[in-house]
Amino acid sequence: MSHDSEQEPSRLSTTALARKLDIPTQQLFATLRDYGWIDRAGESWVLTPKGEFEGGTYQQSKRYGRYIVWPDTLDHHPLLAAIESNQRINAASMCRYYPRLHARQINRALAELGLQTHSIIGWELTARGKALGGLQEESGSSGAFYVTWPHEIIDNPVIHRELTRQSEQGQAAVLPGSGEPDLFASAAAAAPCVGIDGHALASAMEVRVCDWLYLAQLAHAYQRALPTEEAVHADFYVPEGNVYIDCWDADVPAQALSAMLRKRELYSILKLRHIEINAVDIDRLDEVLGRGLLAFGIRR
Repeated sequence: MSHDSEQEPSRLSTTALARKLDIPTQQLFATLRDYGWIDRAGESWVLTPKGEFEGGTYQQSKRYGRYIVWPDTLDHHPLLAAIESNQRINAASMCRYYPRLHARQINRALAELGLQTHSIIGWELTARGKALGGLQEESGSSGAFYVTWPHEIIDNPVIHRELTRQSEQGQAAVLPGSGEPDLFASAAAAAPCVGIDGHALASAMEVRVCDWLYLAQLAHAYQRALPTEEAVHADFYVPEGNVYIDCWDADVPAQALSAMLRKRELYSILKLRHIEINAVDIDRLDEVLGRGLLAFGIRR
């Protein structure tokens, strides 16, 4: 008499596991990465030896390709069962999910979406932000206002789309069978060079600068002519303070470099206010642009 082989346990995608744990999908992805169970390789998630030890394997889909699945009993794992689904987060803690953004950039992005506003006493919650679960808080030490959010705010498709775009992580890939975005999609699939304000820009670097100016609520022109008879244009011009801004990408072609050096000369001759943003500055725009504009009396 033959014996049936032991039935293989059913398996869940990471998104399905997050639903079972009743936590935000992006929180689970970040947690598994922090635990060292998964890692990013190009545009895909891959298992680490530790993840394989915990029961992770792969499934293949014609539509989505290869993706990771887990034993459906993994929700009882002590590390995962201990994850708090009701924890509240603020802009600073959201940096865990958008590591290329600073807390100030995230606060500005949330303000641009109408969820909060900035005042002399800090970040104040709006009615729209309250509808998404925001709570007005006050710092016990400084008295400054700030807002906290339910952890599931990171799975809000609009907020996730905007923060992903600003962190230049490209278009969010959809998790297999989930209809939910993968926060850590590769920048290789980056969107066209269009700023949040609709400016069609020449490079990813210009997108970052344009978005920074827009989120800082600074009116700005793109490709603004200098006040000279020569046909010379600044990348950006901020009317408040009369400041010209130029982006110096790495590996500038010889002809373009000559034109840029001539433009630098004109700034000096005409005594125009200007700021140069170099490729090495791109991940610290808050510091470089903020300090540069402050030198001309513009506070943001």
